[in-house]
Amino acid sequence: MIERKQGRRSAQDAVKTKGEILRVAANMFCTLGYERVSLRNISEQAGVSHSLIRHHFGSKEKIWYAISDCLQEFMIGYIRTIIDNMPEKLPANEKMYIFAVRLLAHMLMNKQPIQLIADAVRQEDALFDYFVDQSGQIQTVVDSIANEYNQEHPNTPIKVWEIKWQMIMYAHGAASLSPFLLQTWSEETNDIDQCLLNHWQMFNQIMAHRLQVPLEKRLTPKTVAELVYSCECTL
Repeated sequence: MIERKQGRRSAQDAVKTKGEILRVAANMFCTLGYERVSLRNISEQAGVSHSLIRHHFGSKEKIWYAISDCLQEFMIGYIRTIIDNMPEKLPANEKMYIFAVRLLAHMLMNKQPIQLIADAVRQEDALFDYFVDQSGQIQTVVDSIANEYNQEHPNTPIKVWEIKWQMIMYAHGAASLSPFLLQTWSEETNDIDQCLLNHWQMFNQIMAHRLQVPLEKRLTPKTVAELVYSCECTL
């Protein structure tokens, strides 16, 4: 009985250690970039031995893959959360609108996903391909909403990749160009949260106009954080 409890505790400790290694590595990849991070750097920051990291993951590349897998799983779950919280029988244009502006809000408040994507683009093709070429579940969900919209609005169809591209631009701009974000509204405020809200509002107006969402149906949050659903799963 004692041996079984010790074995269970040992397994739990291993899972906790792997999680901490991934958390530290994700932060380092985001702030320094993949190429500038080594296994030894990660081991020092995580407070574990170099050999233990190799035991759990084998290589820096496999750590990055594990982070990408976790991120993919989280984003699939978060997108489902957005959809599950939409009112029933919502018109397709409002559905796509809420999906886009709420997902951007999450990306503005949680910068790691867009930072990892941007860094993957700068690295080997294999990293970016692995990041985007997964199960296709996210694409399937988004396509289903877009197809529903296009069926209801055949004269003004939308292209999913155009909306995704706009979302990526707005998310990456806020994550990588914060000084410009603050400078843009420097005459009004020096509060980064207010600047993020102003930034989000620009995207909000574009999506609402493009998707023909009436004024009374548009979201009017006081902060970007109001639009983000709480979730315990983070990198």
